[in-house]
Amino acid sequence: MEQLYSLFGRYGLAAILLLIFLEYGCFPVSSEIILPCSGFLAALQGIPFPVLVIASTIAGLAGTSITYVIGRAGGSPLLERLMKRFPSFEKPILASYRKFGDRGAIAVFATRLLPLCRTYIGFVAGAMKYPFIAYLIFSAFGICIWNSLLLCLGYYFYPYRERFFSYFDQYKKIILIVGSICLILYILYLIAGKRKSEKPPVQ
Repeated sequence: MEQLYSLFGRYGLAAILLLIFLEYGCFPVSSEIILPCSGFLAALQGIPFPVLVIASTIAGLAGTSITYVIGRAGGSPLLERLMKRFPSFEKPILASYRKFGDRGAIAVFATRLLPLCRTYIGFVAGAMKYPFIAYLIFSAFGICIWNSLLLCLGYYFYPYRERFFSYFDQYKKIILIVGSICLILYILYLIAGKRKSEKPPVQ
């Protein structure tokens, strides 16, 4: 942790964005650690929170574009080789395949909020030839929400970090699952309401 503070203190926002870029590019960097720390240090440096969120979202999109391009270029055979060479990749990649299915846009958005799949969905979307522009758009919404939540913890609540993280570590699976379910249900509710409004009136 002290190394992170030193890195952020020396290079500021550039170091924050580089680490977020690497995390979304599937390098072994934990967003649950990086983003709250980034929020805290950005607050100390006087960086406005909206600027931090926008910059971090752009960094995340740049990182996830790498995984998309790799998946698109190599397809399923490349992902199979990756899973054989790096066994730790197998579970999240297979989970991303199951989540993606034929749901496309909703899957890209929703998996951005699921710790197991969020950084690996790019490989799957690329391998399945999902349109790149649509992938970026729906990824941007999910990345923005995820980054905002974790950055906010550091930016506004870091003085209470020890108490918060003790509760978060204890209940994080429940919090993330319940939050994801509520979000997906809300999206389905909006879609159902839109379809209902588009139906012609009964004569």
